[in-house]
Amino acid sequence: MADGYNLHSNRQASRRGRLPVSGLSPAEFEAAREEISSWPNYRPTPLVSLSGLARASEIASLWYKDEGTRFGLGSFKALGGAYATGRLLQSKIAENAGRVPSFAELRSGMFRDFTRNMKIVTATDGNHGRSVAWGARMFHCPCVVYVPRLCSRNRELAIASYGAVVVRSTSGYDETVNECAHDANENGWLLVSDTSWDGYEQVPGWVMQGYTMMSSEVMEQLGPDAPPTHVFVQGGCGGLAAAVCAHFESVWRARAPRFIVVEPLGAACLYASAVAGEPTALHEESHTIMAGLDCGHVSALAWKILFHGADFFMMIPDSTVPDCLRLLAFPPFGDAPIVSGESAIAGLAALLYALRNSKVRSRLGLCSKSKVLLFGTEGDTDPDRYRELTGVSAADIRARAAAFE
Repeated sequence: MADGYNLHSNRQASRRGRLPVSGLSPAEFEAAREEISSWPNYRPTPLVSLSGLARASEIASLWYKDEGTRFGLGSFKALGGAYATGRLLQSKIAENAGRVPSFAELRSGMFRDFTRNMKIVTATDGNHGRSVAWGARMFHCPCVVYVPRLCSRNRELAIASYGAVVVRSTSGYDETVNECAHDANENGWLLVSDTSWDGYEQVPGWVMQGYTMMSSEVMEQLGPDAPPTHVFVQGGCGGLAAAVCAHFESVWRARAPRFIVVEPLGAACLYASAVAGEPTALHEESHTIMAGLDCGHVSALAWKILFHGADFFMMIPDSTVPDCLRLLAFPPFGDAPIVSGESAIAGLAALLYALRNSKVRSRLGLCSKSKVLLFGTEGDTDPDRYRELTGVSAADIRARAAAFE
């Protein structure tokens, strides 16, 4: 395909309720849902119907799960990092206290004598680190967050606002993850990574369980008899895509939608892995303005699911980001205005390309009866970047959205 768009059909997809899932069972989905829904200030994020854009695109329905208000952190990552932080602290405290504390007990400070002597650590390009720092503060535990050299100042400050110590590395994202893991091992810190590797899967599995709070909400918002026919979801290291894929498969089984994983051209490690048929790292440092998707190495745990569960892998160019942000901010077909972050538009960009390319549209099985679900994974987590890319402030768009309602 031209202009940086590429589509790969995954011939290994064997899904329909038969995914080899470890650590992502219906019981674990439900445990995460029950816990996170009990947190202070929890409320489901909106599932927005973009009916005007759907009509213009000649499909039946188009939904956008808007994560821009999640717990005030601005992205779906609030669900995974904080949940995994709590689970990890529970397991470590149980080793010394003789019982597993509840999340409520951790929040209350009842186990502060334990948690203040522990240290949570993670690496991030922004949103995951914000979630881990927020979770560590909520559970009364010190936190250190490593960020790559190109992490924006606004995202660094947002992490620090939750009390974390921020360490800026001199490397890219993947190298920073390695540096963080090394330092955690050397110092006996508690590592909460959203990507996994051989020998390190339990904590990333907890992160992914937290993500399924979002897919639980989607299923409730759509209703039990109305699954989408297509889901376009962001790639990154694969944790989000795998969590949603596994959850939808476990519930909808034979009715599960076609699953399309979307990545930026400069950070398409999942696409490369799908083509190779095995986990494949990028030869050069990954780079994209979609900061949350700037990964060059796949998560081992996520790959086990996506190798069997994703129907297609797709790459999109960075050049599509400004137009998609403006399309959501200034919808031309009567839909409500939406503030979206750079990483949130990947699915929309892929869908729009498919709809205007008859060959791709046909390969994906998009037609007048198609019901498409997109995950708007973040809001303006870097307000300055949002203004730079759209020419307007997010506050202006939110004011228009409030007036629309």
